[in-house]
Amino acid sequence: MQEARIELATALQQTMLPTLPEHLPGLEVAARYRPSRDGLDIGGDWYDAFVTPDGAVALEIGDAQGHDVDAAAAMGQVRASMRAIAAHEPDPTSVLMRTNELLLTMQAARFASCTMLYIDPGDGRVTGASAGHVPLLYARDDGSHSIRELPGGPVLGVLPDADYPEETFTLDKDAALVMVTDGVVEGPALTLDAGLERAGKLAAQAVHDGLNAEETADRILDDAVAENHLDDVAVLIIRRT
Repeated sequence: MQEARIELATALQQTMLPTLPEHLPGLEVAARYRPSRDGLDIGGDWYDAFVTPDGAVALEIGDAQGHDVDAAAAMGQVRASMRAIAAHEPDPTSVLMRTNELLLTMQAARFASCTMLYIDPGDGRVTGASAGHVPLLYARDDGSHSIRELPGGPVLGVLPDADYPEETFTLDKDAALVMVTDGVVEGPALTLDAGLERAGKLAAQAVHDGLNAEETADRILDDAVAENHLDDVAVLIIRRT
């Protein structure tokens, strides 16, 4: 019975994770997910990438509270809601505000952190905001990297009338943005700051070595697993070619 529950929970979560767009002019996108090792091996981490009606590429990564089937169900609700709202909103600020309002209206039992980006595939213009999520990593082809903490507000589903200010910057050609959940950059023996620096260096070296988005995502995920992290881990990478 326990094995059947685990298989059902894992299948539930896998069906909630999206298929990424295969062809994005001027951009590569890749994602990886690995569940935690404890409990039902299921959690609330998610990612998504899709093209908005006005041609921007929307990317999101987040973490719903908990490590059980309820967390996976909450994750599915938040991800689906954000994609639906993004079809009618021009920027991440509006999407996060409306998603927060929706979760409060639904009296959702779980809160969620999230980062959302809109990217113009033509000129690399990025607009992003965060709902209590870990910072972005910006990896360049010269081997350097930076940690970019986006403006924003509290986690989704907690405070009414929350505001989520956004920031705009440019993703250079041959550079990559790395979006992660906290399981990638935190562990029993790894602080958030140290984990962000470690993942940033790995990503920058991968970009410098000419690795594509898929190979870069593998490198970051493999390192997180090797560090014996106990939490769910999700990685979403967007590279401008």
